[in-house]
Amino acid sequence: MSPGALRFVHRDAVVALDNVPPDRTLLDLLREDLHCTAVKEGCASGDCGACTVTLAEPSADGRLRYRAINSCIRLAHGVHGMAVFTAQDIAAADGTLHPAQRAMLACHGSQCGFCTPGFVMSLFALRQNQRGQPVSRPQALHALSGNLCRCTGYRPILDAAQTMHHWPDVPIDEASLLQKLQHITQDGQEVAADSVPNFPAPAYARPATLAQLLALRAAQPHALLAAGTTDVGLWVTKQHRRFGQIIDVTRVAELRRVERGTQSLSIGAAVPLTESFDALAAERPQLQPFFDRFAGLPVRESGTLGGNVANGSPIGDSMPLLIALGASLVLASTRGERTLPIEDFYLAYRKTALAPGEVLARIDVPLPTADEWLRADKISKRFEDDISAVCLAVGLQVEDGVIRSARIGAGGVAAVPSRATKTEAALAGQPCAEATFDAAARVLEAEFEPLSDMRASAAYRRAVLGKLLRRGWQQSQPGAVALADLTVEPLT
Repeated sequence: MSPGALRFVHRDAVVALDNVPPDRTLLDLLREDLHCTAVKEGCASGDCGACTVTLAEPSADGRLRYRAINSCIRLAHGVHGMAVFTAQDIAAADGTLHPAQRAMLACHGSQCGFCTPGFVMSLFALRQNQRGQPVSRPQALHALSGNLCRCTGYRPILDAAQTMHHWPDVPIDEASLLQKLQHITQDGQEVAADSVPNFPAPAYARPATLAQLLALRAAQPHALLAAGTTDVGLWVTKQHRRFGQIIDVTRVAELRRVERGTQSLSIGAAVPLTESFDALAAERPQLQPFFDRFAGLPVRESGTLGGNVANGSPIGDSMPLLIALGASLVLASTRGERTLPIEDFYLAYRKTALAPGEVLARIDVPLPTADEWLRADKISKRFEDDISAVCLAVGLQVEDGVIRSARIGAGGVAAVPSRATKTEAALAGQPCAEATFDAAARVLEAEFEPLSDMRASAAYRRAVLGKLLRRGWQQSQPGAVALADLTVEPLT
């Protein structure tokens, strides 16, 4: 099999394609090449969910893990070695509808119908991962966070999610599917672990080891590094940029690991956001509501933590949090490894400290201590599935009621994700009290000079920074009602 060949399972058969352009999206391949027209293009930016499909790949327990993702911003080559399901593929051979489809029909979950296939595929992934168990309302809201509907008000769709388990299942032969996926993987292992695959232009390379990745990067310093492509897909669909050489880091074994040491949690750069956030929330459960607001679930299922960090967007939500946590980045090249505090990684807008031939290998996050005080919050026009106007994360070390040290990360207020060092100094050595936070909030409001744009004005951003710091204090007090507990039901 040639290094750039694309192989995946669709409708229980292995699809073999040898001439797919490196920057072709999965949506275009499904609709135009495979004629799967149930997959819709709505926004072409991963926001509306009309293009949602489900990917399946083996998990650590030997079973299939299903992920609902946005096909409009996923590169086609990114599904190599996976199974791809669309709304046209999940009914039984005799026409019996899948429970996700039957529930949507019975609950009147579709009106104009344009968004319906995307909703069905999010429900399909939820149903398959639940293994037929009932779904709660919060689980349904979480699973559908990346799907928008202009007609129904969402109530009937949520009802469908909660009634799926009443309908007879349409079984998937997972043993057969796993066997086909294994054959694809084995066929692709013909390249020696320490060798560099042939990489002509145009081409899409999928190195399997860190040694291969670093050798490729050294040989092709101008090739695009890609992971979940939740941003790269936008460059293709919105900016109409073309990429002739792409190096996919998501198959590098060393970059897909999450390892807990005695002092830190190490997250490989190619670990999906969902698993990265699960690992971080296992250590700090109070962060889960913040993670649930990071885009929609299909973006979190496709994107990677390393991709979000290396992309360096000033409005990315993970970087302020990682700054507050004192995270460091391990950068690797054929010359070796070096470690850099995350706040030193960002030099200017979209410019990082990566040297020629270097890649981000992993993110090391210190484990929590007994005296840690931590809050993270964001302000956006939509509660979920939206980009921040302002993001603020505050990490303090508090001993005997005194703030011994502070780390504050802010997003949306400068050209890069930033550390609020003046505000940190205003907090350090002071009592952990409301008056301290009020004084520090005034410092924070003056520390940055944000721009005005479509998301917020500069004055609004400065004001919000201070209010988020004050709200963090208020939310930490006994008896405070957590914002995550103030649930607003969708319109009926």
